Amino acid sequence: MPKIVISDTSTLILFHKIDELSLLQKMYGELITTPEIAEEFGEDLPDWVKIQPVSDKKYQDFLETQVDYGEASAIALATEYDDVLLLLDDLKARKLATRLKFKITGTLGVIHRAKQMSLIDKVKPLIDKLLLTDFRVAGNIVDEILKLNKE
Repeated sequence: MPKIVISDTSTLILFHKIDELSLLQKMYGELITTPEIAEEFGEDLPDWVKIQPVSDKKYQDFLETQVDYGEASAIALATEYDDVLLLLDDLKARKLATRLKFKITGTLGVIHRAKQMSLIDKVKPLIDKLLLTDFRVAGNIVDEILKLNKE
């Protein structure tokens, strides 16, 4: 498991909306995020989510030409650490982070991993709750996650 886990806004918001924010703590212990993401989240974050500003603002500004400012801040912050996992859902941000050689996962990946770690019994109830939010995902991806988990 990576030493550092940095979350973008969407993952935090989605787990909050389905009342499963604590699942992130159970999985990773501590998350790091940026002031920009904390502001986008719009509520107080739990104390196990550390807020840290990006040191290289010029690099963050450059990344903002390609992805939104929260995602840019997460990716820029990731460059300041070794062995990082980025929690990103936005496809453009995921592609950029992959090109930059970062390990990434998204909300569905976290749910899948939680099942593998026996932190949840089934993925389907969480996915069903997610689909009641504004979370957008292709049906074939949901089907694949369900199949991987034999549900």
